[in-house]
Amino acid sequence: MRIGSFTGEGHWRSPALVPIKNRSDAAMTLEAGLLVSPDALALVRFGLRAADDPRIANTVTAIDSLLKRDLPAGPYWYRYNEDGYGEGEDGSPFDGVGIGRLWPLLTGERAHFEIAAGRMDEAKRLLAALEASASSGGLLPEQIWDEPDIPEKELFLGRPSGSAMPLVWAHAEHIKLLRSIKDGVVFDMPPQTLDRYVKNIPAPVRRVWRPNLMIDTLGVGRILRLDLLEQAVVRWSADAWETASDLVTVATGVGTYIADVPSANLPIGSTVSFTIFWTQRDTWEGRDFQIEVTQA
Repeated sequence: MRIGSFTGEGHWRSPALVPIKNRSDAAMTLEAGLLVSPDALALVRFGLRAADDPRIANTVTAIDSLLKRDLPAGPYWYRYNEDGYGEGEDGSPFDGVGIGRLWPLLTGERAHFEIAAGRMDEAKRLLAALEASASSGGLLPEQIWDEPDIPEKELFLGRPSGSAMPLVWAHAEHIKLLRSIKDGVVFDMPPQTLDRYVKNIPAPVRRVWRPNLMIDTLGVGRILRLDLLEQAVVRWSADAWETASDLVTVATGVGTYIADVPSANLPIGSTVSFTIFWTQRDTWEGRDFQIEVTQA
């Protein structure tokens, strides 16, 4: 059985496979699209996406569905699904293979996301959860235990596991979170990226189609760019060939020829159809191509 998907032109697209370390199956992999991590929230923290961007909201839903765990002190998160870096199922020490446990550091990172979203009360609640994970001496651990107590192994729900402690990274996050809550904003968010990508959203980039890299979908609002190796005329239609227009490709000066299809105003569900007349060869491609306009 093959894993992957067919493109609109019948080409087989294989998924990117990511090795999953520290599992009993050393050859374990996951498709990149199925691997979920709270790392995506860094896009908001660094001013590359707005906290209310629908793509971020959908990602947060996936993160919380797979990785969030509510404990008596508050919510915590796992690093990624199928993580194997942690104690064994029976609480035995990590020996290269195990089960990933909850990371208090990620609670601090989530608190920064909540600040960016304007939810200061939630950020303060998460700060309390982060601090509740500390040892009796005030040291923040790398991971906390996420199962019922095993007293003989000194493992207690919500308390430091056998992981590294103190985790300086977690302490740094704690200090930054205190500063951000005091300031009322994410204090280390770069203003340059915030201005460019959040306050002044740039126009959607063109989606490129090439004969050796065909696409079959186009996000709504985006311009379709055809990138060819020969001079050509592109005949295209957005109404199933009831009407059609021609575009003459323009030389880029680097050995390619481009034509931009004015597709930015096409509605979701419409289809761009096109074919190609190769000027130097004085011949038509002999087939049509279709690209569906979809949700961005």
